Amino acid sequence: MSPRPAVFLDRDGVLNLVALKAGKPHPPADAASLTPTPGAPALLARLKKMGFVLICVTNQPDFARGARTLANIEAMNRKVRESLPLDDLLTCLHDGPDNCACRKPKPGLLLEAAGKWGVDLSASWMVGDRASDVAAGRAAGCRTIFLAFGYAERPPEPAADFTCGDLAAAVDIIESAKETGDESD
Repeated sequence: MSPRPAVFLDRDGVLNLVALKAGKPHPPADAASLTPTPGAPALLARLKKMGFVLICVTNQPDFARGARTLANIEAMNRKVRESLPLDDLLTCLHDGPDNCACRKPKPGLLLEAAGKWGVDLSASWMVGDRASDVAAGRAAGCRTIFLAFGYAERPPEPAADFTCGDLAAAVDIIESAKETGDESD
């Protein structure tokens, strides 16, 4: 089978809603309070129709910090998988000081998924709402889309290939690039 393009998507803030506290995004406390981003099922279905493998890649450092149990994180991931047409969902449970290869901004989760799914990273996209998402996408060789929600934190440096205000606009950008044949840099 020839390599396939993928869209890698961050979980919290991209595929599900987050709570803002002092301008910083915070994931839901549990699966019961997890709400998918409005329109996400249909938007992801559009990407699947375009031939993309859909893979969620998420940092969940609250496990390493002792603030969340593995069962809690797995329940939230299960709800995301059941709510959305994803092909896979990969999770980093480490915190920054762990210096693992899987925690974004490093590309480990994207590289793991690419190997597992036969993904052509140069024809793929990373969609995220944090600078670490953009950095991971760049490091893996993907095009990047930054969802600028006005968080009280630094924007990506260097900037993402595209910046927009929501998942719908990101899907429009990917679709436009596919239609014009501008799928890689």
